[in-house]
Amino acid sequence: MRRNTTMETSRLPDFHKLPLEERLEVVKRFAGLTEEEVQQLRTPMSLSHAERMIENVIGVFSLPLGIATNFLINGKDYLIPMVTEEPSVVAAASNAAKMVREGGGFRASASEPLMIGQVHLVEVQKPVEASQLILSHREELLEEANRTNPPLLKVGGGARDVEVRTLEGGLAVHLLVDVRDAMGANAVNTMCEAVAPKLEELTGGRAILRVVSNLADRRLAEAEATVPRGVLGEETIRNIVRANEIAKRDTYRCATHNKGIMNGIVAVALATGNDTRAIEAGAHAYASLGGYHPLTEWRETEGGDLYGKIKLPLAVGTVGGATHHPVAKICRKILRIQSAKELAEVMACVGLAQNLAALRALVSEGIQKGHMKLHARALALAAGATGERAEEIARRMLEEGNVTLERAKELLELA
Repeated sequence: MRRNTTMETSRLPDFHKLPLEERLEVVKRFAGLTEEEVQQLRTPMSLSHAERMIENVIGVFSLPLGIATNFLINGKDYLIPMVTEEPSVVAAASNAAKMVREGGGFRASASEPLMIGQVHLVEVQKPVEASQLILSHREELLEEANRTNPPLLKVGGGARDVEVRTLEGGLAVHLLVDVRDAMGANAVNTMCEAVAPKLEELTGGRAILRVVSNLADRRLAEAEATVPRGVLGEETIRNIVRANEIAKRDTYRCATHNKGIMNGIVAVALATGNDTRAIEAGAHAYASLGGYHPLTEWRETEGGDLYGKIKLPLAVGTVGGATHHPVAKICRKILRIQSAKELAEVMACVGLAQNLAALRALVSEGIQKGHMKLHARALALAAGATGERAEEIARRMLEEGNVTLERAKELLELA
């Protein structure tokens, strides 16, 4: 395992206590940001840029960008940019990463970036014979697909294989495409449309769907971690394992279990300009294979430590789509990643950390204690309080057990 040999570290005690500008200065030094990039982080997206991204623009909606600390992944330190509206997500990920760090950090890997493009054929009279005919023309189909994207071939990607599945009422033809550092939807969709006429000719059927699949189960990311027994305690470890078992048996619980994992993964996806809907769809579809199950697994080791792992599809990119967003570029610079594969590895680790933090809270003091502390502060700020006054109002509301915007406004008026 490669160890970080520089003085840079993501282990930043009391980072959350620093004033905002000092936190920004720490990240600037860590990632080597320019003054222009720092200013970009302070400035919302311009309306002119927004108009180039979607239709009928009337404004810009901003969300907080935070930094999760303490992440050590495959021996390398990372600061993790996260965009989220939910209190406690960034803090929880940072805290879990600190616990994992005590066990040597995260270990992660990701498979090659193979995406699946689907052409669905209907009105196929002889599906078995048609399937065999399609496979016998595999090289011709791959050549036709690759003709659509010379730049992808130039960087080592392209259509790799053809598969056929028989469905009731027709065939599903799969193109397996190595998309390199892109998420790949546009490239795959174009290839599917290119091969559809030839597939119709071969089968006598009609292609009615030609589009990427978001169940990217050939593009998987995995992560694992060990938390020493002394960090959590025996009872907490055993209860985390029990909680994971409950998620296996109870679909209602499992949905929330997996949603918590996605809190972290989606936050990183937003920060880096990736398609959150595609990632969510792929993760939950993958969790449904063979019956809906948790994306993580936790067990107690023979030595009494806690061992956890996660495995899920992560179709993410560092080029194409919204990855050109100026703040997304800066976030990738903060991450110091070299490829989409490395980004997927990081995101898997964040998902595992988020799950660890949620389970630890649930089986000990409960999920609301830390969440409500941050929520109270957010309400105080929403009421118009600032600085120490906001902290005081938040503390008062927690003591009273009345954490509402109305109470925050009342306390502010009493000042």
